[in-house]
Amino acid sequence: MPLKKYLLCAKAVSTHGVRGTVRLECHADSPEAICSLKKLYVKDGDDYKSMNVTKASRQKGMALVSFEGVETLEDAVRLKGKEFYADRDDFNLPEGARFIADIEGLQVIDEESGEVIGVVSQIMTGRSQNIYVVKDVKGGEFMIPDVSEFIRKIEVEGEQAGVYVKLIDGMRG
Repeated sequence: MPLKKYLLCAKAVSTHGVRGTVRLECHADSPEAICSLKKLYVKDGDDYKSMNVTKASRQKGMALVSFEGVETLEDAVRLKGKEFYADRDDFNLPEGARFIADIEGLQVIDEESGEVIGVVSQIMTGRSQNIYVVKDVKGGEFMIPDVSEFIRKIEVEGEQAGVYVKLIDGMRG
């Protein structure tokens, strides 16, 4: 399955001031990641409409963003509730980093046996590490901390795509 070009990164939750600024709830690593972008996209049917960012800053865990052509409170109100996407190519990921959207839905595979033990259904982001929620092939769910002791390798593309893990007794429930 090809990787998505556009990734959900924010949602407009309110306006800010009277000059068209929108307050975005961030679904990226940080509001700074959103503020660093020059363009965001709004989904329009199957297409993505580009919106040029003219100004962006962080405030209380949110991103305050001004767009070209959105200059009044009334313009900004029309964006409330809209989801914003970013082009994956606009991010500079550190070596080895992956987008959450690329990991969710991958099979979880035992590193030693090659057995498929589940599918990543959700990734909960935390301060010290992420937690992978896995829907077990035997039923139920279990969690795996995103640390090298358990998550051995992640392949997001190709025939070898999957999250390769080494679990300890009792982790699977």
